[in-house]
Amino acid sequence: MRHAALRLALLPILFGAAPVAAQPAADGFLVATEACTATPAIRRDDNPGAVRLEIDRAYRLFAQNKVPPTHYLIGVPGASPERRWVGIGCGVRVERVDDMPVVEDGSSPAEPQPVAGGGGAGDVPVSTDNLLAISWQPAFCERMSDKAECKSQTEDRFDASNFALHGLWPQPNGTFYCGAVSDADRRADGSSQTWDEIGAPRISDETRAALEEVMPGTQSALDRHEWIKHGTCYGGDAEEYFAESLQLMAAINASPVRTLFAGRIGDTVTQDEIRAAFDAGFGAGAGERVRMSCSRDGERRLVGELTIGLEGEITPESDIGALIRAAPATDGGCDAGIVDGAGLQ
Repeated sequence: MRHAALRLALLPILFGAAPVAAQPAADGFLVATEACTATPAIRRDDNPGAVRLEIDRAYRLFAQNKVPPTHYLIGVPGASPERRWVGIGCGVRVERVDDMPVVEDGSSPAEPQPVAGGGGAGDVPVSTDNLLAISWQPAFCERMSDKAECKSQTEDRFDASNFALHGLWPQPNGTFYCGAVSDADRRADGSSQTWDEIGAPRISDETRAALEEVMPGTQSALDRHEWIKHGTCYGGDAEEYFAESLQLMAAINASPVRTLFAGRIGDTVTQDEIRAAFDAGFGAGAGERVRMSCSRDGERRLVGELTIGLEGEITPESDIGALIRAAPATDGGCDAGIVDGAGLQ
């Protein structure tokens, strides 16, 4: 994946209470790497709106609590109040995204020509540099139990023992809202509470049925959000974007990676084991292109998501292993976590 345009200044992972003091200004943006809570005050746990960061979203930085900082003050569009504090370990500090400033909702300041929600992506070039984000849904539901897809999850449902589609994201990070997104849809995308106001993606009944199984978040209009934010930058229409996302998911769920997870529910898996499973399913070196994200659930650390680099044009005839092996290696992320089972633990 091409990341030359995304200049990152890695932050140390520090946590701790912030003293009451003057707030030095902080420039740039925070690209979330963890779904941390974002609170109006550092020392209080109250969190109006139950706001959490969205992984891989860029948030504008306003201030830090001290030098060196333990917390950053960021803008969270749609939250009330919008300015929230997060620990610096929740993300990576970024000066700019794609060599252009990012406005507060994380998108490019360029205004697209408005069209009906869910339309095609216009003349956007085909993306050959993508990141596939796949969720282990039971872990997601431990922290998002109020979501419709979590309230309805059962032990025998597909996403209880298979990976779920989060999204297919054209890179570099910050490639959002391309071409054919109306102003109304962009505004509705500012909060997951209003995603159902976004125009529905225009896809076939067959693709819709498959998507509802593999992306349970469709119950909360995740497909609408993913299409306008990421899919419009993919270089095709919504049918192509979701059909090829489903193609990738079918390969993952038919691989040793899914077998590893399904066989270890309730137990710990390591980064090395996951990488070995990718090597077994997609060729030597594939595992080095995978990053593992974990989240805390009380005393437990759960595997929440895997992100997989893909380099090359995705087509129905693509060798998915070749696409993975062509991507740059990653740091691997979390070293180990529990594979959660369906139902709140």
